[in-house]
Amino acid sequence: MNKSAWAILAFFIIGAVAFVWNSMGPPQPQPQTHSMTPPNTSGIAKGAAIVQVALPSALSAEAEIGKRGYEAKCASCHGSNAAGQNGVAPPLVHKIYEPGHHSDIAFVLAAKNGVRSHHWNFGSMPPVEGLTDADVRYIARYVRELQQANGIR
Repeated sequence: MNKSAWAILAFFIIGAVAFVWNSMGPPQPQPQTHSMTPPNTSGIAKGAAIVQVALPSALSAEAEIGKRGYEAKCASCHGSNAAGQNGVAPPLVHKIYEPGHHSDIAFVLAAKNGVRSHHWNFGSMPPVEGLTDADVRYIARYVRELQQANGIR
């Protein structure tokens, strides 16, 4: 065999050894910033707010725009100030929706495409008609400022 063939063979052998070496190590624990288990809402009346939301002293101009969009398109399900409605829709002011788990684009995609139920037992969310991506980004800004005022970062 010539030198090129030996070099290629050595490359593949070293790659295989590295793969096996990395595969044999213990799995690295993943940091958990929150539980994905929603709270027990059985003691809350149907339609009642699921969480208490502390309002920020002021909202940014973008969040004010988002608040109007939220009230027009989201509040009927997700409740006043994103506190949720038991049996209807979850609170968006909840650690499950923190930015590290649900990015702002997740809000855009949820409004555009709907969402299969996966964190709560309220059923799937249908798409929201009449909202642009920009509208939802403003709504997400409003929700993020509510979250920040309630210690969710």
